[in-house]
Amino acid sequence: THICLTKGCSEDEVSKELLKLNDDPRVHGVFLHLPSTSLTSRVLNALKPEKDVDGITDLNMGRLVRGDLSNSFVPPIASAVLDLLEKHGESLLKEIGPKFSISLSVAYFLCFISDIEISRAQTPKPVTQLAEEIGLLPEELEAYGRNKAKVRLSLLDRLHSQPDGKYVLVAGITPTPLGEGKSTVTIGLVQAMSAHLKHNSFACLRQPSQGPTFGVKGGAAGGGYAQVIPMEEFNLHLTGDIHAITAANNLVAAAIDARMLHEATQSDKALFNRLVPSVNGVRSFSPIQISRLRRLGIFKTDPAALSMQEISTFVRLDLDPSKITWQRVVDTNDRFLRKITVGQASTEKGQIRETGFDIAVASEIMAILALADSLEDMKNRLARMVVGTSRSGQPVTAEDLGVSGALAVLMKDAIKPTLMQTLEGSPVFVHAGPFANIAHGNSSVLADKLALKLVGRDGFVVTEAGFGADIGMEKFFNIKCRASGLRPNVVVLVATVRALKMHGGGPNVSAGAPLPREYIDENLSLVAGGCRSNLKKQIQIAHLFGVPVVVALNVFKTDTQAEIDLVCQIAKECGASDAVPCHHWAQGGRGSVELAKAVDEAANRPSNFQFLYNTEMPIVEKIRTIARKVYGADDVELSPEAKSKIDYYNQQGYGSLPICMAKTHLSLSHMPEKKGAPTGFVLPIRDVRASVGAGFIYPLVGTMSTMPGLPTRPCFYDIDLDPVTEEITGLF
Repeated sequence: THICLTKGCSEDEVSKELLKLNDDPRVHGVFLHLPSTSLTSRVLNALKPEKDVDGITDLNMGRLVRGDLSNSFVPPIASAVLDLLEKHGESLLKEIGPKFSISLSVAYFLCFISDIEISRAQTPKPVTQLAEEIGLLPEELEAYGRNKAKVRLSLLDRLHSQPDGKYVLVAGITPTPLGEGKSTVTIGLVQAMSAHLKHNSFACLRQPSQGPTFGVKGGAAGGGYAQVIPMEEFNLHLTGDIHAITAANNLVAAAIDARMLHEATQSDKALFNRLVPSVNGVRSFSPIQISRLRRLGIFKTDPAALSMQEISTFVRLDLDPSKITWQRVVDTNDRFLRKITVGQASTEKGQIRETGFDIAVASEIMAILALADSLEDMKNRLARMVVGTSRSGQPVTAEDLGVSGALAVLMKDAIKPTLMQTLEGSPVFVHAGPFANIAHGNSSVLADKLALKLVGRDGFVVTEAGFGADIGMEKFFNIKCRASGLRPNVVVLVATVRALKMHGGGPNVSAGAPLPREYIDENLSLVAGGCRSNLKKQIQIAHLFGVPVVVALNVFKTDTQAEIDLVCQIAKECGASDAVPCHHWAQGGRGSVELAKAVDEAANRPSNFQFLYNTEMPIVEKIRTIARKVYGADDVELSPEAKSKIDYYNQQGYGSLPICMAKTHLSLSHMPEKKGAPTGFVLPIRDVRASVGAGFIYPLVGTMSTMPGLPTRPCFYDIDLDPVTEEITGLF
């Protein structure tokens, strides 16, 4: 049957006809005989892949390029061309010369397409279908459009008796500034587990910050044929969790400055009358005010019963402006906000002070989101957040400010993990995104717990820790595993020949600059040096916790077979259970099958997981243990300010919290330029701070910025939007 459309008909009209043919059971196939201008992405993707006679839908082309021949087919014209080339290629080359080369260029153009084009070439299955496949009930899903959804925490109650699956952590060696591909390995591994080994498997990833996305690093959805789709949605806004954190964080900041202003300009009586107003002739405390009274040792519930001294104690937080630790946040790399002055308007009545901005993912609220195991737990952690110190030396909390209930309201949806999928349809939870050099650097406890229940006893959950194993993995074990009660079965340690050459003595690697020849040409000496220093040390760090290690060598096109073989050989000599080259970027799950088999085998071995330190150890000893055993330092050196802070935290009862070191990710030491596995150094601790709500003490090693800056040429130069098609370009 031929269906003729009028010349110049619109995209809408063509798509409407195709949708009719999709639903017509009498039509088994559709051939599109349309001018090239009408074969838009929207038109092609309106046609069901199973009715695509010519094989030109994005879905078929994506599967074809990925090498998934069982679920795709070569279009007839391309098949005929390939057949001709196979039979008569040599004679055709002699006959048509340059034209043949052009044909080959056309045939292989897909080797050079971008991540975003690969992402668009695969149409994600509807999130409702994905949810059904993994065992979610309709009422446990809150859809955000067609491609992503929040998952309700009630799932944990329903599956509480379901045994957990195997728990796999992806960490890495100390990276170059370019990153070594932990997210890509995570996704490739899960795709291999799901599609090729037929295990239930789940990836758990952090949500990327807008700062790196528009700054230096670009998107964080993986890459090539191992990525989360749609990658635009993954990298931009997602379901608004980071915006919720920004709103909550800045509400606290506004509450701090407003409270200081009102206390400075009003009497005790005026403050009390405004904080506990009479409504219809009745004056009563709110529940959060009752909580504050009890913490102050005042157990009265009738406002009229308070003495003047009790009123003064209740209404005055008496924050010391020089000891406020809470800053505002924004999810943009904005170096000029690192230090600012607030309160300069005449309406602020001289309440001028210096403060600053952090990037949103550095907020303590982000760390809390990632570590909370329920809505109630998150609410309690938010209440405990310390925002500063009173002039009498007492900590002032978000609950003292009266804001913690409002914070829980702002965060009530953000606590639910977001369900997405990989290019090959494997499920992914995207949730939380703290940086690993200034926070604990891991996705959420809740995402991992939900995923472990969903995959069941024989399934696998693969989660990722930020930066090198000395930072993200150490914090995963000592902080996240303490909070969750979960125990890992195996560590996948990601390495690249590029990073190993750097640690073996290669020249500096800089983002945006061409790679020196040492990283492009074969150099076994540099590779061996990096393996026997940084790779060996990172394997040893994992073994400190009693967890088996599988090294995943993320292969780049410039790596030679000799270099690949050498890495795998030395990794096993250094104690890795196995070491496997991975080609997931180019081949998807098929390129990580050997890694999946190695992980499966290692995960079934006995695990003797142990923490690095007991939390009851003195704060200084916990810091020293990490410095010596993980970083390779001889000792630590505390500044007078750091010693004073530790004394204060001990006095306040915070001494038993775990440690979250704020340290450069570019070296095992505190010196970014020191590559390999440095020794013979003393680790300087310039300051020590407490995230009481999140539940850790964080020492600052050297100079650490909590607000990145934009480079001379940020990623946003390449990002654009077509106003007609609304397609994004240049995101990654």
